Amino acid sequence: MRKSIFAAAGAAGLVAAAGFAAPASAAEGEAHLSVLHGVPGLTVDVWVDGALTLDDFAPGTLAGPLPLPAGGYSLAITAADATSADDAVIGPVDVELEANGNYTAVANLDVEGNPTANFYTNDVSTIEAGKGRLTVRHAAAAPEVDVLAGDAPVIEGLANPDEQTLTLDPGTISAAVAAAGTTDPVIGPADLTVAEGTHTVVYAWGSLDDGTLQLAVQNIEGLHSNPGSVPGGRSGAADNDSSAIALGGMAAAGFLVLGATAMTLRQRTAATRNK
Repeated sequence: MRKSIFAAAGAAGLVAAAGFAAPASAAEGEAHLSVLHGVPGLTVDVWVDGALTLDDFAPGTLAGPLPLPAGGYSLAITAADATSADDAVIGPVDVELEANGNYTAVANLDVEGNPTANFYTNDVSTIEAGKGRLTVRHAAAAPEVDVLAGDAPVIEGLANPDEQTLTLDPGTISAAVAAAGTTDPVIGPADLTVAEGTHTVVYAWGSLDDGTLQLAVQNIEGLHSNPGSVPGGRSGAADNDSSAIALGGMAAAGFLVLGATAMTLRQRTAATRNK
């Protein structure tokens, strides 16, 4: 049976708090779900199992992580202020969340510029001591790209909607995104901080032809070799001006906190099961 995220959960737990972050916590066996809006110029509503969950969701916003019971969910994206999920502009997309899994659903453009959705599983395995993890995801209407550290490519030929992950020493690198086989940046360069025990996920989104390419950053913390840690996440939101490529600042601004959602969801799910 599909479980539902009710609109009341979104209203009670979704708090836009620029410059503030709180790590998400989940009960044993729950999953974490984040949602990224990567379609330029389109404010949308996000529906889960037919219930309005994110209202007037703006481009460049990364919401979550939302603790959810494991199970199946149907995600749909409509124009803002739609009265139901029936006339979805993206989806519905059926997803399966496994216990203790960590996921990001992305509304973005495909390589030809058409709205689509992608669903990523985030690696929350323990990171070896003294290392950080970096993943780059191509979610933009653009051809294959290279990711440069300084002038040298560290990721080559990354295509929409693929991803590539690196394990790196902690520190700050000057990163840029360029068309594959070139060193002329289409995004950046910008300083990117790789932190020990943290999985930093960078999304390239927008459209190359329309000049709307931007980055969003998601930090999943607590992946040290500490058996007591519970992997959660902190979600960064990209601004709509040139500061959007300042990756270090993006990781600490525009956070979305859904602190009360888990309790509301568990209560409503239990009530549904008892009917």
